[in-house]
Amino acid sequence: MEKNNSTYSICNIATDLVNIDFSQLGQSSAERRSLDDTLFVIKYNAEPTFIASGLVIPSQILTHSECLELMNTSNWTEILEFN
Repeated sequence: MEKNNSTYSICNIATDLVNIDFSQLGQSSAERRSLDDTLFVIKYNAEPTFIASGLVIPSQILTHSECLELMNTSNWTEILEFN
């Protein structure tokens, strides 16, 4: 199994999205969003300048496994019930 050494940060759509320089990340948009559309995830291997400078202050900084756990919660994944 390949080890994922990326860092995942949870950011606020309303206050942080405009300050994200996606060219510093391994993604091109805020595609991973919470179901209520208030938070999004960014992924990086080296700390982006917008975080290092304090322009963006993530609410959480997670490892790959921690991010996977978070993505499986009801705030991030819709639970479908079958009758």
